[in-house]
Amino acid sequence: MPSTDRVVAASDLAEYAYCPRAHYYRHHPPAGGPSRESVDRARYGTRVHERTLLSEQRREAHAAAYVAGLGVGLLVLLGGIAWLFLH
Repeated sequence: MPSTDRVVAASDLAEYAYCPRAHYYRHHPPAGGPSRESVDRARYGTRVHERTLLSEQRREAHAAAYVAGLGVGLLVLLGGIAWLFLH
């Protein structure tokens, strides 16, 4: 059985991908606990990550709406062409 020190959990990989610094500090906490400054910086970092993710989600939603609009437009165009040839 492998040592637990060598086992990497999927949640560790996800945390590292999201924020390598947070992953490092989770596994190497500072002696005496976090300083007031580091707590403030962590809160700021969380807000930055949330804004970044929200921006990406909005961009994806706009892209999906654009693709849906193109699909509807194509259907209308094809319906118009079919109507011209059938009448």
